[in-house]
Amino acid sequence: MKTTIIFITTVLFVTQVSFNSKEPANKAALGEMLFSDPILSRDRTISCASCHKPAFAFADTSAVSLGVRNKRGIRNTPTAMNISSQRVFFWDGRAKSLEEQALAPIVNPDEMDLSIAEAVQRLNADAGYRQYFRNIFNAPPNSTNLAIAIAAFERTLETSNSPFDNWKFSDDPKAVSDAAKRGFQLFNGKGKCVKCHFGPDLTTNEFRNIGLFNGKELNDSGRAAISGDKIETGKFKTPGLRNVAITAPYMHNGMFKTLREVIDFYNEPDKFVTKAKDRDTILAQPLGLSEEEKNDLLAFLRSLTDKRFN
Repeated sequence: MKTTIIFITTVLFVTQVSFNSKEPANKAALGEMLFSDPILSRDRTISCASCHKPAFAFADTSAVSLGVRNKRGIRNTPTAMNISSQRVFFWDGRAKSLEEQALAPIVNPDEMDLSIAEAVQRLNADAGYRQYFRNIFNAPPNSTNLAIAIAAFERTLETSNSPFDNWKFSDDPKAVSDAAKRGFQLFNGKGKCVKCHFGPDLTTNEFRNIGLFNGKELNDSGRAAISGDKIETGKFKTPGLRNVAITAPYMHNGMFKTLREVIDFYNEPDKFVTKAKDRDTILAQPLGLSEEEKNDLLAFLRSLTDKRFN
């Protein structure tokens, strides 16, 4: 348990489950199987796990991911870990539940590009999956239990065993370095990070414009495209920070390759994006972090990496 941190016409192919695995015992185990199976993509080349790589905290390692037929996505793939308590999903918040989120990549033409109707047909044509769904849901595969299974698996992807957790909540003073401890103080003070990143997963689940929209080369309107409210132009959902050290690149467009670049940006955003429109007032002035303070803040962020990734 986490401790709150204060601060179409289609052709039906008959297939068998394409990997060797023991029969799933519950919804989450079935969801894990589906998450890793390319059966849910139009050309059967990619799965959810193709872009949400387990070794990288279920994020991707490129600025944007490649979908079927090597189509480039338009936004960075966020981590699929530690999202159980989130209220909305995707950078623009267009999904309001994990079940809704789970199906969206399947139908996205730049990702898996398969209608849910055909996805369900494929699963019903597969003897293994047909039996698994009947065993677990007492029903054949359908859009509802497909979403439930994948979401159930995603809800298991929670982490709370980082050096930071061991230091702050298990009273182990040696779990993190002195630099990380200083970084935590900066996170809650001079760095202003805690204003947007707090709680168990270090996110407010709010939408913020941090200055990555200028209406020119940076023209993703973000939340405004969903809400229809011009005031939300350039706003994106604040991501959680657990395991952030292994989920590079960063931001909704993957423009920063390292955490140090992210820190440098927040310290002096005008050096990176000139004439940003309606940047949040939290970043109205440079933070004035010294090199040592930047390094301390980086040490703290690295301490948020769960020990399963060591």
